[in-house]
Amino acid sequence: MRSVRARAAIGATLVVAVALVAAGLAVLLVLRDNLIGQADLQAEVAAREVAGQLALDTRYEDLDLDDAEDHPVQVTDEEGRVVFVSKGLQAVSGTRSPGVSPVPSASVGATASPDDDDDDDDDDDDGDDGGRPARGEVSSDDPDLSDGTATVDGKHADYRFAAVEATTSAGITLTVHAGAPLAPEQEAVDTVRGAMLTGLPVLLAVVAGVTWLVTRRALRPVEGIRRQMAAITASEDLARRVPEPDSRDEIAALARTTNETLTVLEASVERQRRFVADASHELRSPIASLRTQLEVAEAHPELLDLPGAVADTVRLQALAADLLLLARLDAGEKPGAARLEVGALVREEVPQRAGDRIPVTVEVAEDAAYEVNGSRGQLARVVGNLLDNAQRHAEGFVAVSVAADGRGVRVEVRDDGAGVPEDERERIFERFVRLDDARSRDDGGAGLGLAIARDVAARHGGTLTVHRAPEGGAAFRLWLPRAE
Repeated sequence: MRSVRARAAIGATLVVAVALVAAGLAVLLVLRDNLIGQADLQAEVAAREVAGQLALDTRYEDLDLDDAEDHPVQVTDEEGRVVFVSKGLQAVSGTRSPGVSPVPSASVGATASPDDDDDDDDDDDDGDDGGRPARGEVSSDDPDLSDGTATVDGKHADYRFAAVEATTSAGITLTVHAGAPLAPEQEAVDTVRGAMLTGLPVLLAVVAGVTWLVTRRALRPVEGIRRQMAAITASEDLARRVPEPDSRDEIAALARTTNETLTVLEASVERQRRFVADASHELRSPIASLRTQLEVAEAHPELLDLPGAVADTVRLQALAADLLLLARLDAGEKPGAARLEVGALVREEVPQRAGDRIPVTVEVAEDAAYEVNGSRGQLARVVGNLLDNAQRHAEGFVAVSVAADGRGVRVEVRDDGAGVPEDERERIFERFVRLDDARSRDDGGAGLGLAIARDVAARHGGTLTVHRAPEGGAAFRLWLPRAE
């Protein structure tokens, strides 16, 4: 299923369905428990009412059973024999005995003779009751509750029975089983269940429809973004932008991020195009010069300018190396993680510069250790590029120093030249930029040295900036973080 709207609608519907089913089951269980509790209470009241009459030695035929149809009653003796059933009770289950035919019993309901009364009075006068209680009583214990069925006047139904014990004045214990119908409980539960089963599909359909519509409206800007991105891809016009909705939600943030990405991508592509154009332009001059010299040498060997050909070849080789390094940096090449000492690196690089027109002054403490992590070759290239730049602009002084600077190491290259105007101090780090347009390419280079130096510094976690030197010229400061 590829549609986000469909997945959202189905997911929301399933969640709501599970929640409603769980809530419905909980409601049904609570409702059923409450209704059964009411039936238990009705059955207990009916059983205790009959038990109270039996405790007062009321005859069976004189028991007051007004609602025998709704509360069927069965009375059993200590041996489990049925001694009384309510009128119309034809069958019963769930009580102590399934019988509905009373057996003769003299425990309650036998008419006492006058002689017996006299004897009882005599006994009472004598103060001796023969160990029998003077009056009956009803058990105060919680009744035994059970589910069962009963058939009353041909109508079969489910009942909830309560069993209450009663002791007559003769000391005989009887158990009264009285039932309360479960039909109202079943009818109420069935009604609620039917309402839930009827309303649940309708509610789920409403949830699914609302979720579909809301999701569709919420994702409408996404569709606009997708169409615009497809148009940009087809036209390759990176100047176009996707529409940004007025909302402040995640979709608006996505549109803004997409436009920011397009801006960065446009700048990157433009920079790449400019780089290719500038590289082609820079390569054209030494190649054309070298070709011209070779063609002249082929026709007139005595006119061969061998030093010029070598110089053009060296310049072409250096330019190719710079372009290759820039390409590797643009591709995301990470510097090495070797530990190196910057002071030693500077002291080793400066003596190798035999062709410098101005001697370089090295200001590095002999006993200090300035260790950093990175690529020795790339950092040596940075120092060399900074010294080359200083040699081209200095009048008579070039110095390089290494010192601690906070949590890092500072390498500073100074000269006494004209310096860099403040408004041009960032532009000089752009590729193929030369401030002195009148300077010849042979003297000024291709304008890649400072761009390479800053890129290398950034990939080592450092910075490269330019300031005014105390000697009046430019001071290039390379800052690198110390090794852990």
